[in-house]
Amino acid sequence: MGGRSGASIPKNAQAIESDDAVDQRRLGETVRLLRQRAGFSIQDVAKRTGLSTGMISQLERALAMPSVRTLRLLSIALDVPISYFFGATDAGEPQRYIVRKNDRRLLRLTASGVVKEALTPAEKGELELYELTLNPGGSSGTDFFQHTGEKAGYILSGSLRLWLDHEAHVLEAGDSFRFPSIVPHMFDNPTQQVARVIWVTTLRRTDPPAG
Repeated sequence: MGGRSGASIPKNAQAIESDDAVDQRRLGETVRLLRQRAGFSIQDVAKRTGLSTGMISQLERALAMPSVRTLRLLSIALDVPISYFFGATDAGEPQRYIVRKNDRRLLRLTASGVVKEALTPAEKGELELYELTLNPGGSSGTDFFQHTGEKAGYILSGSLRLWLDHEAHVLEAGDSFRFPSIVPHMFDNPTQQVARVIWVTTLRRTDPPAG
């Protein structure tokens, strides 16, 4: 993936802190603007996502960094693809159908040990494709998640532990998977090596989140 998404490669500590602060502030502003545009109160979003009002308030004020699961819940409740929360690049006008390697939008979830790069264009669609970098100990969050659609993926390197209906499956480089997203699921990296995964998600946004 090159140097853009290498969350495990140390940079200057001050630069890392700055990147995290910028991402956290941008995510908070995005959540707040989307909520206001939809005419929702914080309580409305809490009810639609199952998250606490305190968590949503902290996210909007850039006092907390969401997990992958939290972002997925927010994307469903606010009717946007999860890639809507990704940072834009400086590559100029994005193409409608093509994403160049150097034009990928990036999302760092440092607290979760996850970096996601969007491989699909910014326009809404029924399929989302990412390249996911999962640091040692990184995870999608502490809770299982369910929604409509399907998920699939391919392990490029390292190991991914995929939990499906509370059963753990350890996947190595070259392994792949597909499952209905209604199956309770989560993932993590229990090893000391960085994992890289191609991740595919389909989602019918008209359906409410389950679980």
